[in-house]
Amino acid sequence: MRIPINHRFQNLITHYSSNSRHVSTCRAVLLTEFGGTHNLHIQPDVEVPPLKPHEVLVRSRAVSVNPLDTRMRAGYGRSIFERLLPLILGRDVSGEVAAVGASVKSVSVGQQVFGALHPTAIRGTYADYAILSQDEVTVKPDSLSHVEASAIPFAALTAWRALSGTARITEGQRIFVVGGGGAVGFAAIQIAVAAGCAVTTTCGPLSVDRMLAAGAEQAINFLSENYELAIKGKFDAVLDTIGEPETEHMSINFLKKGGHYMTLQGEAATLSDSFGLALGLPAATVFLLKKQLEYRYVNEIEYSWVVMRADLDGLIEIRKLCEAGKMKIPVDKTFPITQVKEAHDAKDRRIIQGKVVLEFD
Repeated sequence: MRIPINHRFQNLITHYSSNSRHVSTCRAVLLTEFGGTHNLHIQPDVEVPPLKPHEVLVRSRAVSVNPLDTRMRAGYGRSIFERLLPLILGRDVSGEVAAVGASVKSVSVGQQVFGALHPTAIRGTYADYAILSQDEVTVKPDSLSHVEASAIPFAALTAWRALSGTARITEGQRIFVVGGGGAVGFAAIQIAVAAGCAVTTTCGPLSVDRMLAAGAEQAINFLSENYELAIKGKFDAVLDTIGEPETEHMSINFLKKGGHYMTLQGEAATLSDSFGLALGLPAATVFLLKKQLEYRYVNEIEYSWVVMRADLDGLIEIRKLCEAGKMKIPVDKTFPITQVKEAHDAKDRRIIQGKVVLEFD
């Protein structure tokens, strides 16, 4: 039996099997070399691999542009990805289920869904059809458009892993988010507030009101205020989305004994890019262990690098927060997928500070 599908896309459907029904080719944005936006090319006939039993084929309606996308395009992670070029960038997606693998039970064909791929995924979401595992996708909140939904999963799951997975925050705790104006920081504020925590954050002057409206008790304009004087008391956990030596030093000083310092700026990819995988990954492991031991025994706190991972339970909780009106990441600008170069260029030049989303026709 064929999947009901709009006739506009009927010519894309070329193959069906007993276990999965999938598109064999589709339009996608390929990164052919690392560097500038001129290396992003739209190809009309990129192969779509057959679905594995645990995978879901999503007809993309919107995908967001994450900092990881622009950094990867410029060469971040080249030690891992260079031999695999051309790549499809993109981590977030919101769209419709076009097909499911034989063992998938959590979603079904025709449902509106959203989700995010792991940072090391080879085939990203800048494509008419994206492939995600069943643990990376769930039903989209009805209250959100595809554009709004696509801005949430990767950032929110990163924050969720830090606060719920690593720090295991509980009601009544005090949380400090360094850089609340970014998508991960803003998601972290909303997750912590929903958990009953008191939140302090630093942000730019244009974001102060938005941080307070999201539930932060204190939003400090880092450009005009001395945050070391403005912040009072100690915190149970710090999520540092900036990860510079200054913010790390400041965060450590504000943590309670036994507290958690978590940074998004891990060194694994950077060291691997500099020295190759054979030397870089062991060096990163040694660096992390040294930091953990140093902070544990000298400062009596826990030190962690935060990396987003597939977490269906977390994604479902994020969906519930969205449905309750407690989670939303504003989208500052949308571009059609055909203007992906312009979207990346706007982020590179910081013309647009907030979230950017690519829409599919």
